[in-house]
Amino acid sequence: MDYKIFRAINRLVGRYPSVDAIMIMISRKARYVYVLLLILMWFRSGFYKKITIQATISACITLLIHFFIKQFYFRPRPFVNHNVHILPPIPSGMNSSFPSKHTMLSFAVATSILFYNRLLGWFMWLLAFLTGFSRIWSGQHYPSDIIGSALIGSITSIVVYVIRWLWNCFVSCVMHSYNRVCAFVRMR
Repeated sequence: MDYKIFRAINRLVGRYPSVDAIMIMISRKARYVYVLLLILMWFRSGFYKKITIQATISACITLLIHFFIKQFYFRPRPFVNHNVHILPPIPSGMNSSFPSKHTMLSFAVATSILFYNRLLGWFMWLLAFLTGFSRIWSGQHYPSDIIGSALIGSITSIVVYVIRWLWNCFVSCVMHSYNRVCAFVRMR
């Protein structure tokens, strides 16, 4: 079933060059939208700084989870075992298909934002969905890789949000230190 869904999506590659170009752009560049957004949010009010810190913590934990899964589980990418259409950049066949780091991080950050800003959060979730879909379209991952990665990234952010009271002190210390450094720099 997983391969059938993958094949139904992936066989469209090459038929619609403009869609191929969009999928390549999303697959390669969407992560920069997340980074830029977090940077812009950091330089806004304290409310947005908290969102940025929570999203960053969620992303870091997601990266750790990704690292540990990759150590113990290997699934060949679709192009290793099947004749598929593949769009650049072509990853190494030595890398595991599951989990998708792009998708995990996209959903981790998008979910963190969604808790505090619904409109922006839904927009980022749409971009996260398109990121995952672009990875299937381009022949990099199976649909189950994307679904599993989206769940891991989202659940990580949910857990970080639920236990935020544990690290609220840490967030307050970071913001206080940042504000003191800014005040010191302004005095000079």
